[in-house]
Amino acid sequence: MSERDGFQNGVPCWVDTWQPDADAAMSFYTQLFGWEAEDTMPDGVEGTHYMCRQRGRDVAAVASRPDGSPDVTAWTTYVWVDDVDATVAKATEAGGSAVVEPFDALDGGRIAVIGDPAGAAIGIWHPGTHKGAQLVNEPSAYAMSGLMTNDPEGAKRFYPEVFGWGMQSFEMGGAEMTMWTVPGYVGGEPQQPVPRDVVAVMLPPSSNGEAPPPHWSVDFWIRDVDEAAAKVPELGGQVLAAPYDVPNTGLRQGAFMDPQGATFSLTQPPAH
Repeated sequence: MSERDGFQNGVPCWVDTWQPDADAAMSFYTQLFGWEAEDTMPDGVEGTHYMCRQRGRDVAAVASRPDGSPDVTAWTTYVWVDDVDATVAKATEAGGSAVVEPFDALDGGRIAVIGDPAGAAIGIWHPGTHKGAQLVNEPSAYAMSGLMTNDPEGAKRFYPEVFGWGMQSFEMGGAEMTMWTVPGYVGGEPQQPVPRDVVAVMLPPSSNGEAPPPHWSVDFWIRDVDEAAAKVPELGGQVLAAPYDVPNTGLRQGAFMDPQGATFSLTQPPAH
C-alpha cells in the first residue's frame, strides 16, 4: 500500500511547507531524507515550488512563501475532498474559519485552508492532474498527521461534521488519544499497530504546561531515527524531543524543527 494513485474523500493526501528561503529548506530536507527535488513552478510564475520525490515518486513539496501569505513557517496537511467550497461552508457552519479562501490550483485542482474552532489550520484539496502523494508509509515518506489542541472536545465535534470522520479513543500514558477514521478505507501498512482505516490522530495535550498553539503536526517515517537526530543539528535544525520508544507499538519517534522554524516528527517503524 506504499504506492498510491489518488485517495478518497476525507483522507489526508499531501503535505507541503512554504518557506522564506525555499532553496535553503530544500537543501536541508534533501540531505535529511535523500529526496530528489525538481522546481516545477511554471515559467513566468513568480516563486519556487520544489516537487520532492523518493524512488521517483512524489512525496511532498517545498515552496517559497507567496507575498501576502500568513507569516508562519510550518508543514501543512491537505485532506482530499470532493468539493472544496462545500467543505469550507461546512467548516464555517461548524464554528471554524476560512484561513485561505478557495482558489484554483495551477494543475486544475482547487485548494483552501480552514481553521478549526481552536485555530488549528488544515488544508483541503480537490486534486486536478496531481493526485497527492504517490508514496506513503515507508522511510523518507509522509506517514501520519496529528492534531495538537487545547480543545479536544471541540475537535471531536468539528472534524466529524466537516470530513465525516469516525473516532476511536483510548488511554495512553494517563491521557486520552483519539484516532480519526474513514470507515471502509484501507490505508497504511499491514504491520502497523493501529487499524488501517485510521487517517489521522489527536494527540494528548502537553503535560508540562508549555503546549504550543493548536496545530496539525506532520510525521514522516525514517529508516534510523537516532541517526536522523544526530544529523538534524549538523544541518542547522533542532531536536525538540530526542528519540524515544513509543510504548506497546514497536515504534521509535522524535520531534524536530528545520532551520526556518517548521516542526515535524520522524518515526522509525518496526520493520526498520
